[in-house]
Amino acid sequence: MNLIAPLVAPETTLLDLSFSSKKKLFEHAADLFAQTQGLKSSDIFSSLFERERLGSTALGCGIAIPHGRIKGMKDAHGAIYRLKSPLEFDAPDNQPVSLCFVLLVPKDANERHLQILGELAQLFGDEAMRTQLMQAPSVEAFIARIGSWSG
Repeated sequence: MNLIAPLVAPETTLLDLSFSSKKKLFEHAADLFAQTQGLKSSDIFSSLFERERLGSTALGCGIAIPHGRIKGMKDAHGAIYRLKSPLEFDAPDNQPVSLCFVLLVPKDANERHLQILGELAQLFGDEAMRTQLMQAPSVEAFIARIGSWSG
């Protein structure tokens, strides 16, 4: 079962944006979730930033999965960024990040949170998938590719 496809929507799939820092990316994601989910931007930013301070959420191979737990959320939500200019993310392989999946989960969603993170790691661990996502010509093609993935 693909746990990621339901988290990806056209309004939260952002292709070829540029940010000057992780902080700017997190601020953008916080504002995006505030608009699309009716959450407090400051709560989202704080959650993402605090998690990143514990250790980089970069996996290597140009991938990062910043994530946070949000009080009052009922379901997991995601936003995916394909960056025009890769960002330094303190990745284990020292490579900058080009694909970033921002995941928000309810405060107490332990098992589901881990399942989604595991599936994201599998999806992005697939070199062919990473290449297809980096080359997707449109938001629709990008979303379709994630939707067709079966792990």
